[in-house]
Amino acid sequence: MSAERRFRTVVAVDRRGRTIVPVPFDPDEAWGVKSRHPVRGTVGGCAMRGNVEKHDDVPAIALGPTWARVPLPDGAEVEVVLEPEGPQRADLAPDIAAALDAAPDAGAFFDSLAQFYRNAWLRWIDATKRSPEQRPVRIAEMVRNLQEGRKMRP
Repeated sequence: MSAERRFRTVVAVDRRGRTIVPVPFDPDEAWGVKSRHPVRGTVGGCAMRGNVEKHDDVPAIALGPTWARVPLPDGAEVEVVLEPEGPQRADLAPDIAAALDAAPDAGAFFDSLAQFYRNAWLRWIDATKRSPEQRPVRIAEMVRNLQEGRKMRP
């Protein structure tokens, strides 16, 4: 099952020049409950990365004034393709997923992190190939750090 979502929507340009892209579905239902949803995809054929967040109580993506070479006009109807960015919980190795499931606060914080931070944790854990006994130690350290609200190792 693909996590990709395609839809048409009408964008708005706010007074700060940001392009607001309404999202016509609940990202928590589509991709799991998270405090924020980092996504990548295209808006009107232009590549983008951003976060689905609430704007006027509606899920939307706010793109800065410089996100596209040719800005979209207020009220433009566009084709949008979105998918979650970075490794998702379903993509994780079973031991890492189990550790995050056992510590829901750490799991929720991990899910909210940008792709860069999630990938950094996973690379650090996967670097134990020559010392497999270190893998559970690193997983436990990652969970502890995430529970303390740390995006990366101190």
